Amino acid sequence: MRPEHWIYTAPLRWRSLFRCRRVEQELEDELRFHLEREIHENVARGKDPREARRRALLALDGVERCKEECRDMRHTNGIDNLIRDFTYAGRTLRKSPIFTAAAVATLALGIGAGTAIFSVTNAVLLRPLPYRDPDRLVLVPWEYRATHGRNFFYSNADFFDLRDGTRTIFEDIGGVALFRAFVPREDGSTEQIAKALVTAGFFRLMGAKIAWGRDFTEADGVPQPAQAEVLIPPGSAAILGYEYWQRRYGGSTSILGQEMFGSGGASGPRIVGVLAPGFKLYFPPGGGAGAAPDFWVANNVGYDNQHRNLLTVGAIGRLKSGLTLARAQQQLDALSRALRKNSFDPSAALRLEPMHRQLVEEVRPAILALMGAVIFLLLIACANVANLLLVRASLRERELAVCTALGGSRWRLVRQMLAEALLLSGLGTVLGVALAWLGIRGLLGIAPANLPRIESTSIDWHVLAFAAASGLAAAAVFGVMPALRAASPGVIQVLRGGGRTAGSGAGRLLRSTVVVAEVALSFVLLVGSGLMLRSFLELRRVDPGYDPHGLLTFYVTRDWQLTRQEGRLAWLREIQARLRALPGVENATNALVLPLGGGSPTRRPAAREARPPLASSEGADFQQVLPGYFETLRTPLLAGRTFTEDDNAPGRNRVVIDQLLAQRAFPGESAVGKRILLPDPAAPWAEVIGVVAPQRLFSLADPGRGTIYFSDGFWGVGVSRYWMVRTKGDPTKYAAAVRAGISKIDRQMVISKIQTMEALVDRDQAPTRLSLLLIGVFAAIALLLAGVGLYGVLATVVRQRTAEIGVRMALGAAPSGIFKLVVGQGLRLSAMGIAIGLLAALGLTRVMTTMLVGVRATDPSTFAAMTVVFLLVAAVASWVPAARAAGLDPNTALHEE
Repeated sequence: MRPEHWIYTAPLRWRSLFRCRRVEQELEDELRFHLEREIHENVARGKDPREARRRALLALDGVERCKEECRDMRHTNGIDNLIRDFTYAGRTLRKSPIFTAAAVATLALGIGAGTAIFSVTNAVLLRPLPYRDPDRLVLVPWEYRATHGRNFFYSNADFFDLRDGTRTIFEDIGGVALFRAFVPREDGSTEQIAKALVTAGFFRLMGAKIAWGRDFTEADGVPQPAQAEVLIPPGSAAILGYEYWQRRYGGSTSILGQEMFGSGGASGPRIVGVLAPGFKLYFPPGGGAGAAPDFWVANNVGYDNQHRNLLTVGAIGRLKSGLTLARAQQQLDALSRALRKNSFDPSAALRLEPMHRQLVEEVRPAILALMGAVIFLLLIACANVANLLLVRASLRERELAVCTALGGSRWRLVRQMLAEALLLSGLGTVLGVALAWLGIRGLLGIAPANLPRIESTSIDWHVLAFAAASGLAAAAVFGVMPALRAASPGVIQVLRGGGRTAGSGAGRLLRSTVVVAEVALSFVLLVGSGLMLRSFLELRRVDPGYDPHGLLTFYVTRDWQLTRQEGRLAWLREIQARLRALPGVENATNALVLPLGGGSPTRRPAAREARPPLASSEGADFQQVLPGYFETLRTPLLAGRTFTEDDNAPGRNRVVIDQLLAQRAFPGESAVGKRILLPDPAAPWAEVIGVVAPQRLFSLADPGRGTIYFSDGFWGVGVSRYWMVRTKGDPTKYAAAVRAGISKIDRQMVISKIQTMEALVDRDQAPTRLSLLLIGVFAAIALLLAGVGLYGVLATVVRQRTAEIGVRMALGAAPSGIFKLVVGQGLRLSAMGIAIGLLAALGLTRVMTTMLVGVRATDPSTFAAMTVVFLLVAAVASWVPAARAAGLDPNTALHEE
């Protein structure tokens, strides 16, 4: 060993700590001597003296850092060492502002996106329902096993049969039905409010509190003789919602015991209490009254007077303590056989479903897919920062080698590098939470209406804990490998070589492995965004079975209950006539269900002439419409005819069916003139008078199971409330004229939900559009990070292989060959990542099946297109370092080394 190198070698490893001060001085003196000599030698070899001096100063800066490390070794207190670790890490990062800013920004994007999506996941999927013992609350829907359908609602009579037959299963069971009510204003007009009909123990079941007055008692639910078509008998007990109490009665407690406004001169329900604020009902709304009804009425309707085919009451039960869901289902199956006699479907059975699980059933796949996407994005961000740290560690090898020569242990260096990683992740977490706060505000603005409890999304302690855990996990992911790599420098080799050996083959392999992993994760995200894009384009190309352009829709209601059928028919005809008479209006009609506007009960008729197994198992949706419905919506007529005014009356028993039902019920023959079996004893048969093109009633993604169209008067005139007006121009310009025209007929008619059919189509596309937007943004960020990571690795390789490139060019290698060499290395790394990502995507994208429309999760064209896109990005990322390598002067490259 040469004498001048004694200071760098292993004997210093065992020097006692009390000799640190002398070691510092010796180290500095020796390094200054040898570095000055290196400067003179470099100048003599023709190298730029400024470059040699710069390298010398960098080495001396490393000496200063090592002196600080040596001073820290004197302190044995763990807390003091921890503070010094983070203090030193802060000074180190402050000296590299560009690196620090890039690492923190990358982490903030990953942690911020993950925190924002987790806040939605927490509010919608994870947070328990705000009820008493929510884990034991279940819904009890009818399940139609032959057609895999469900119906959450019962007739009033059926619900009480269910209650009486499940006393061994449920600790308590409640029923709720949501409707609309009409109360007069002081100016004589009518206000529409939401009402709920509930069983006496409903609030006790849900754990809701009464702010003023009392809760319902069993006496409030004793059946009363009901008048014809009156849902709530006079004298019923009512509890006001807190917000409605404040709005309508100014928070006065003197209203207890008073009667609410009645209907048509009849007495209204008697107010017995006020519900505490904040209570919401997360349950299938049925009548669309919303999650917070304005007032609640005790269900004291005469049970025997309720038609068993009027399905309005939903059942919520609390399982007995200690009873499992599976055991309760076994007991309920026996009751199903007894109640099935009242069902029109012989395959019907009662089923228990946890209330929270049912509430989020439709949105769970999309939210989990988004969570998976942000986890991938966070891993990609970690991989990117890990690469930055690996490159930075290779540039700090002299500094770390000197620290090792001073006696610093491997654990000491690992701890110091981890402190830097933790500091970076801490800064990234803080900035990420700020980005998440902004992201949540944006998400609430574009979130689709079918996300339950989305309004409760916020940054609470669960979300902050997730952000902190993400930051710690990120620090572990991107900090450990660089720390272990940097803590094992070849001391003698590094200090002898003056840094020329930085970035050994092992270091290059590690960085390349990280880039391959980054490319694989990014490719999975890119494929997911491609599938969502294909799905969204397919959704926009779906033919809904009607022309949504130029259609204005709205909801017209009035308290019809004490009005005879003749009066309701007269109102409908006058409304239709006034609407058609408006300038610019081509046609007007109404229907029970607005296409894409909400659900309806499901009937399951069967074809008489169809094969018997098909007749008893196949189901269909139903729609009630006024004559002119198909003409107004421009739904093509395929066979027969549509409704006329003569068909719009009870007893006519004529229906129109769509093509889906016609092909299934009457395969290979015309459906016109055939008869359909109906689930109504009063009208068991109906004659098919026409076949129309299928309409997408509930979702553009759902073609439906076939639809039967009844005239509005089939079960009594005045059932249909949704109106559609076909206009020649912009339909929104006709809203004021429509309001004015209808108010002239009757001031008690309430017009609400005015919107265009195009807005409904847009709302139906919102969930797919949101998933596309978020996954697309995540994929774009991932693609950018992967490209930057690939660029960083190749740029480092070019810098480390400068001498090799110089030798190649000196021996005759053409610049184009060097260019192809570097680009080829980038494309090889990308190809390896794409191959791994391709295998991962084939399995992982299957979880997106329920989110896709018209495209398979393994669509070959999407995978091929995303492969081409990624290879193009890889080529661009490889271009700059390849061009730099191809432009090197061989003489300069060799002199620098």
